[in-house]
Amino acid sequence: MKYLLAVGACYLDTILDVDHYPFEDEKLRASNIVRRRGGNCPNTLEVLQQLVDALDQASLISLALYAVLPSNASSGCREIRSSFASSIDLTNCICREETNEPASSYIIRSHEEDSRTIINYNGLEEMTGEEFASVADKLGKAMGWCHFEGRIPDVTLSCMKHLRQHHPGVKVSVEVEKPGREGLQDLATLADVVFYSKTWALENGYNSPIECLRAQAYVASDASLLLCTWAFKVEGAKVIECVSMSFLNWTGVELILSSTVGAGDTFIAGILFSLTSYVEDWDLNRKLEFANELAGRKVVQEGFDGLGNLMQTRL
Repeated sequence: MKYLLAVGACYLDTILDVDHYPFEDEKLRASNIVRRRGGNCPNTLEVLQQLVDALDQASLISLALYAVLPSNASSGCREIRSSFASSIDLTNCICREETNEPASSYIIRSHEEDSRTIINYNGLEEMTGEEFASVADKLGKAMGWCHFEGRIPDVTLSCMKHLRQHHPGVKVSVEVEKPGREGLQDLATLADVVFYSKTWALENGYNSPIECLRAQAYVASDASLLLCTWAFKVEGAKVIECVSMSFLNWTGVELILSSTVGAGDTFIAGILFSLTSYVEDWDLNRKLEFANELAGRKVVQEGFDGLGNLMQTRL
């Protein structure tokens, strides 16, 4: 059994639905509130686990999270741990015993603007490269894939270099998501698979996903796949296979959106699942189609429940 280790932050999310964004000093009533565990990698693992269960692949791949959590005795840590399926390995997570508050996100969704605004709080001391190296060395040959959120580029870069130097057989993927975060392109140079966000692409002067991928193919020259999500409503996502420099395009359909929170994480889950479970059986076009459909099903519902069952006929 091989581990797929996801490395990133774990949050407790509070999501508020409002008719419009509040003006300064305005008191506004929310129409709905949802509290749940969030974070890019935890979301991706939640969907991945559903797909693994639907395909009955538990004997072939094991999912694990590497994140920084608050004190093991804190209510926040207990809430986070209880939110995961028992089959997702949390034993490698770091608990900062001096801190009781988990990393938290407050998400305001405006129906008028059809958009969201996110406010984050994280008082936890971040993971170090040395801490990651210790876990990577402990897993050793049992780790087949390592996916990075790409939160702290300098630390993530040291983690990726450790894998390349000491565990060259591990496949590495990374998210290039947040605009203005220096050093993300450096991460792409060490990855096998890179996920670019629309916001990052636009901030860096690219007006289309193809324009972004064509330019980044020369930056991430050692990667095998580069992907760019450009919304899951009509535009869909694009992928470039770096060996042949050939583009694949999947165009979405018009959807009635319920919640786009976690759509990108769901897309990543679909790609990672297809790459690890259908390495030979599915061509790249089918893998992209699967991941886009999975993300499309996510945006028409709240949360991630049941996505694996909805995709079972496609497996």
